[in-house]
This record gives sequence, C-alpha cells and structure tokens, in this order.
Amino acid sequence: MLKLESITHAFDIELYKDLNLDVKAQESVAILGVSGSGKSTILNHASSFLKPLKGSVKIDEVDIYSLKSDKLASLRKQTLGVIFQSHYLFRGFSAYENLKVASILGDKEIDSKMLESFGIEHVLKQQIGTLSGGQQQRLSIARVLTKMPRVLIADEPTGNLDSKTARDVMNHLFNYIKANDACMLLATHDTELARLCDKTYMLKDCKLERI
Repeated sequence: MLKLESITHAFDIELYKDLNLDVKAQESVAILGVSGSGKSTILNHASSFLKPLKGSVKIDEVDIYSLKSDKLASLRKQTLGVIFQSHYLFRGFSAYENLKVASILGDKEIDSKMLESFGIEHVLKQQIGTLSGGQQQRLSIARVLTKMPRVLIADEPTGNLDSKTARDVMNHLFNYIKANDACMLLATHDTELARLCDKTYMLKDCKLERI
C-alpha cells in the first residue's frame, strides 16, 4: 500500500541512503531512533510534504511525487491522514467545529463512539485554547480519523498522553486500520509503543533495520 523505494536524503549531513520500507494494508509499522536521526523526515516523504533527493514514494503503486497538483491535492484530502506532533488545530474554532471541517472535507460523519473512546465527547463546545494538551492531542487524532484516510502517518501520536489514554488511543488506531483496510506508519521514541506495532524498525547510522 505504502512503499518507500531506494530513498536517499540529506540536509547538512546524509540522513539515509537507499532506504526501503513497505507498509501493507492492515499493517502498522513503527520507526524508532534518536532525535535528529531522520524519523520525521521519513514521515514527511510519506506524507507528500518533502520529495526525497533520490528514490520514490508510492501509494497503491503510484509515485506520489509524479502526480499533478490536482491529483496530489486529492490524495492529501482523501487518502492521507497525518497526525502531527504539534496539534495544528484551528485556534479560533470550538472542538466540534474542528471536527466538522474534517467531516465536510471528507464527506464523512463524525463518529460519536470514537469521541467517547477518546474521552473528548464532553468538550465539543469548548474553544481549543481551553483544552488541555492531552485533549488537544486526542482531538487532533479524532479530526484526522474523521475523514477516514487509508494511509495514516503519525509523528509521536501519543506524546502528550498519559499511559492509559495512550494505550486506548493506540488500540483505536490499530482497530481502525484493520477495519478500514488502511495502514499506519509512525515515528516514536517510545519502545513499548513501537512493540505494539506489527513491525518495528530502528533508524541508526543512516540505515533502517528491522528489530
């Protein structure tokens, strides 16, 4: 479903060379690595935000960086769901209005059961600035899932959550990809979280190795 083939990228120094990664439907894959190793850069390639210096990124065998702007916009709107480390919520909106934007763009209904499982059903009328960091994180994940993407890209998705809430949210994400024939690629520092995924890789010394 999601393939990174012979990816090479560098900024001031080379991050990785000829990197390959294949994430199949209904599969979750975690990337571990120290800060600055390039984990988030890999996610940016997969999210269509950063073209690698060499190599290709394919979704359903289509190189996303070969798409014309309208096709790429459609891919971002309908297929890709990106969970950022920062929440990127609309600050002037209520929690419900943030969800409604995703609902309208994706032409999907807001899942009330998901909101209950995330423990945010009672904050829908509140402005974003009144929510705790954990509530904002759960809301941002719920907003992404509302449009029902087939490819989830998650950068430290549970970084602001306590251990129990983090486990509940991850279980929902795992159930989501199984139920919707989707896939998930995530970057994390949390080895326990990484072990919950179907596959775990370590990015070290410019190489991605299965652990």
